[in-house]
Amino acid sequence: MALALVLNSGSSSIKFQLVNPENSAIDEPYVSGLVEQIGEPNGRIVLKVEGEKYTLETPITDHSEGLNLAFDLMDQHNCGPSQLEITAVGHRVVHGGILFSAPELITDEIVEMIRDLIPLAPLHNPANVDGIDVARKILPDVPHVAVFDTGFFHSLPPAAALYAINKDVAAEHGIRRYGFHGTSHEFVSKRVVEILEKPTEDINTITFHLGNGASMAAVQGGRAVDTSMGMTPLAGLVMGTRSGDLDPGIVFHLSRTAGMSIDEIDNLLNKKSGVKGLSGVNDFRELREMIDNNDQDAWSAYNIYIHQLRRYLGSYMVALGRVDTIVFTAGVGENAQFVREDALAGLEMYGIEIDPERNALPNDGPRLISTDASKVKVFVIPTNEELAIARYAVKFA
Repeated sequence: MALALVLNSGSSSIKFQLVNPENSAIDEPYVSGLVEQIGEPNGRIVLKVEGEKYTLETPITDHSEGLNLAFDLMDQHNCGPSQLEITAVGHRVVHGGILFSAPELITDEIVEMIRDLIPLAPLHNPANVDGIDVARKILPDVPHVAVFDTGFFHSLPPAAALYAINKDVAAEHGIRRYGFHGTSHEFVSKRVVEILEKPTEDINTITFHLGNGASMAAVQGGRAVDTSMGMTPLAGLVMGTRSGDLDPGIVFHLSRTAGMSIDEIDNLLNKKSGVKGLSGVNDFRELREMIDNNDQDAWSAYNIYIHQLRRYLGSYMVALGRVDTIVFTAGVGENAQFVREDALAGLEMYGIEIDPERNALPNDGPRLISTDASKVKVFVIPTNEELAIARYAVKFA
């Protein structure tokens, strides 16, 4: 069986999957795993092989040791590189800047170009580069391919991509809207076209990627024309711990009146804001339970969250002119029926009508949740970024 290895390297973790690129979107990966707490005293590797789970707890010094230990554990269970045919390795890279609009075969030159983009994604790209370096040493004889979160949004028109600040300053420092979650938005927008069995150019879609990080996109005939995240993943929707859009003057106000440093403000807006900053929790199951118990902070957080979803939905309806489909995906989008219902409530005049019974069905693959009479078809489609990355990677094999 020919497989693609998909790696997603974080600052202290590595997520990995062995994927058959020919599988359907809803198939479970053959092997999946997580190396976590790299650089800490209590490291851990969790491996799942065809439903069976194996765990190794041991200190993990760095990404190189972590990936080697993961491969050793896979070998012990007959699913490692020495037993299976790995034809390509796909690497998720968060930021491609304006340099990368499509997946790239990784060379030494490409690695240095990704490294040069670190100032645009200081929390993500360094770990992505570490994962690439390690994997290329362990698996030197197969193609390694970088797939960029920002790639799908490379086509944004200037009116959507550029900010209204001094153009020379923006050009010098790479300031523009890049967008993120691009692999997910592209995957589900293509998937809905397959489901409808219509030409890509005939379908306009609004996609909701709602997880702890959240974003939306307007997709016109397969091409992204707007998205909610900006130069960084902080912009746009209210998220689990991120503020989303706010008046930039708030940053100056906190600096001048609260005496907060740039790093403190960064931490506040990225890790202590959003739904958690408003309610104390960022898990929507907990949030819903708090709302049911009449917690006013939870209710306020939820209303602010929904309000922002609807603001972006309205603007994208105008941007597209005609909306054919709306797609919800990712953890909250796929599982929180009340979020979908409230985000689209009262929009019958715009041809959007949710079927409560369909919307209440459990998450079990792609499904239609709008009524038969709804002019706009609304779907829940599980995202599968790893499968998308695997399919890109094997094209270079």
